[in-house]
Amino acid sequence: MAVDDKQNNLNGGFYGPSIPPPTNTTLRGASGSSSCLCNFFCIIFKIILALVIIVGLLILILWLVYRPLKLKFHVTDAALTQFDLSDSNILKYNLAVNISARNPNKRVVVYYEKIEVNAYYAEQRFGSASLNGFYQGTKNTTVWSPVLHGQSLLVLNSPDALTYFDAQKSNGIYSISLKVLLGLKYEYGTFKSATMTPKVECYFNVPLSGYGSSYWVSFKETNCLLLST
Repeated sequence: MAVDDKQNNLNGGFYGPSIPPPTNTTLRGASGSSSCLCNFFCIIFKIILALVIIVGLLILILWLVYRPLKLKFHVTDAALTQFDLSDSNILKYNLAVNISARNPNKRVVVYYEKIEVNAYYAEQRFGSASLNGFYQGTKNTTVWSPVLHGQSLLVLNSPDALTYFDAQKSNGIYSISLKVLLGLKYEYGTFKSATMTPKVECYFNVPLSGYGSSYWVSFKETNCLLLST
């Protein structure tokens, strides 16, 4: 009987104390690193967001304080003393213009770094001139007086363009356009803006000096368009 009891005990299941599962130190370490990395990027994002908000508020405050007004440009006078187109499409020209540049702002100074005046006829550039940069104070009007002279290739391919030129030649009054390329900065107190590159476009009719019926025609002051880029 003792042998049978022992045999039964050996055949029965034996349940000892439970063994805890092994801890996965690798996963816990990876999870901790990921959490630290996430916190780092969150801090960087908050710093960048705060800087953007601060810069935006500064720009808004500057705008409210200075309230910059748009610059104004006019062609106040123009003199065309030569505008001859040869049979070989060579244009000889001599054009002098006065362009007034007005800074209407009370607190904003303008620094012109680049002033390039280009003259066009029939949408073709025939002459250009560059002017020296300068500082323009507040509530100031400055007159630019570029002179464009020389010769250039001017091709009028279409019959309409040739007819238009012949009609203007007969009248002694020509349709000229100026496109002024600018590089400028605005100064708001001690703050200076980045360089901006607006363009000024002026369209006007100018009589050829001393030519027939145009002798009695005077130039009319023309407003120009300021286009941002």
